[in-house]
Amino acid sequence: MDGLVNWFEKVFGWLPNEAFVALVSMVPLIELRGGLPVAYALGMSIWLAVPICIIANMIPVPFILWFITPVFSALKKTKLFRPMVEKLEARAMGKSERVEKGWFWGLALFVGIPLPGTGAWTGALIASMLNIPFKKAFPAILLGVIIATVIVGLLVWGLLDPIIALFA
Repeated sequence: MDGLVNWFEKVFGWLPNEAFVALVSMVPLIELRGGLPVAYALGMSIWLAVPICIIANMIPVPFILWFITPVFSALKKTKLFRPMVEKLEARAMGKSERVEKGWFWGLALFVGIPLPGTGAWTGALIASMLNIPFKKAFPAILLGVIIATVIVGLLVWGLLDPIIALFA
């Protein structure tokens, strides 16, 4: 992850720290799971980092929920993008079993447990592919993002601060 952070700093280093953290939190697969540690590394307080990361992580969600199905349908008609779209769909649907059973809590927990391949982007993709209505999917994804924020925030500020204080 250091290499990715270094790349972001080289390309977007001119941005204020808050904008940089927001940008990192919007990137698929990284999301706020990366945004919060970056905020910590930049010396931001948890009280500033948390709202920035939550809002930034949620910005793409409505667009995914509203537009990913028609965009994927159009892309599948092209030779170039069909394999990529089918791979993304297969990956999302492979994880959808956890969401389908008790879909609200399944979706919230899927998004909230900070593991590779989970998060708001994948949760929104799964919700869209399962035809979960926006009014129901968005709150579940937001709850999941809040759960992930608590877990990652506690890990970063709750565990790193005391460890660093031991060596200071």
